[in-house]
Amino acid sequence: MQKAKKTIYLDHAATTAVDPRVVEAMLPYFTVTYGNASGLYAQGRAAHDAMESARKTVAGILGADPKEIIFTGCGSESDNLALRGVAFASRQKGNHIITSSIEHHAVGHTCEHLQKHFGLDVTYLPVDKYGRVDPDDVARAITDRTVLISIMYANNEVGTVQPIAEIGKIARARQIPFHTDAVQAGGALNLDVNKLNVDLLSLSAHKFYGPKGVGMLYQRRFTPLLPMQTGGGHERGRRAGTEDIPYIVGLATALKLAYDHLESNNARLAALRDRLVKGILESIPDTHLAGHPTARLPNNANFVFGGVEGESLVLNLDLLGIACSSGSACSSGSAEPSHVLLALGLPAELCQGSLRLTLGNENTDEEVDAVLSILPEIVSKLRAMSPVYCEPA
Repeated sequence: MQKAKKTIYLDHAATTAVDPRVVEAMLPYFTVTYGNASGLYAQGRAAHDAMESARKTVAGILGADPKEIIFTGCGSESDNLALRGVAFASRQKGNHIITSSIEHHAVGHTCEHLQKHFGLDVTYLPVDKYGRVDPDDVARAITDRTVLISIMYANNEVGTVQPIAEIGKIARARQIPFHTDAVQAGGALNLDVNKLNVDLLSLSAHKFYGPKGVGMLYQRRFTPLLPMQTGGGHERGRRAGTEDIPYIVGLATALKLAYDHLESNNARLAALRDRLVKGILESIPDTHLAGHPTARLPNNANFVFGGVEGESLVLNLDLLGIACSSGSACSSGSAEPSHVLLALGLPAELCQGSLRLTLGNENTDEEVDAVLSILPEIVSKLRAMSPVYCEPA
């Protein structure tokens, strides 16, 4: 097997390189227009104007009012603010949250924390074999104590897209705030909050070629939200802390660039993804595509391979210049099957052999060809080393 001439980066679901145009937009706010946005002097006013311009840009893409946009430090903070903020603000009304069994840990672990330490009741809805939540299950789970529904827009591991607009209609009819973790959907799917029927929506800039360390939460007007970070009156009293102007500008610039060319980018990525999926399924026996076959992110391809550990695949691919990830998480030195793949009903031993390949703007047909030439040999080698694996009849 020949090593790739340059690194083939296929882990865009984890993070993306910052677009040079985003860097260029950010730079003046480090060294020239560096004032505190709360300052009354010219430098402060200029920083404040840049922040509000960024807020308008983001709001325009979401179909929201700029006052409904809260800038945060990351997607995880946005999720935490949404869940904790609504739960604590609604204690007089109820203590029940509905979510899914395949949420990102920023939502899942937050719900577990609210259960364990604050006595909230959480319903974790099942998903079908493709990772989709049934809107009827959401409706059936609602009680008179339900204060929040939180269902992710698109799954970070298998790429499955949820029927968010349908779930949002159910929530709105019952007057229950509806949050979606849209971190993976940012830069790939429609974010119009009115068409999606959401009251809260989380994003993180580094998933769409913006900088790490900045995110945002959309909060529909009148949605109850108790601040989790107190101090000054920043972000209309909803999130204290001196605003990070360069990164806020970077988020808005990256989001605008993504949505200026959304359709053409998605078409190109989907074509690469489909070629990758077809090639891998045809060339490697005992391989399964995880997630929905069509209702999935345009850049996501997640596979499970019988008789192979995902971590071994990732390490072997890395040695040959291909960067990707596994659906398994390493905990206390032992591989734990992905909670997402288990929720899809896959056997635990099969979940161990997960490989997530997520494409990005810089990937090419030639890079897909390189993966298709390298991966089958690696899988074959690892299976040959396994003392228990047998090819299916």
